[in-house]
Amino acid sequence: MAPARSITTAHYKLFPSPRNRHRAMFQHEVFVPYPYMLIDLESYHFAGKYSLFAAYRLADQKMGQLVTLDLPEDELRFKTRFVPD
Repeated sequence: MAPARSITTAHYKLFPSPRNRHRAMFQHEVFVPYPYMLIDLESYHFAGKYSLFAAYRLADQKMGQLVTLDLPEDELRFKTRFVPD
């Protein structure tokens, strides 16, 4: 198995999900502190593009996942509909 490529930003060290349809980071970000939770982004029926990353937040060294979204209304949709297990 090939090693995962990581992306380091000012706030996160990220590992892209292999299931991402759009292999890019988008302007609107939501960090969820649940590193092992399965998040099915397709079930949210977003209007714009989106991607998911395993994330290590540098500020507090917390593991989780980062959802990046192209549209602000999709960010609001995710925040209101996301329910952790």
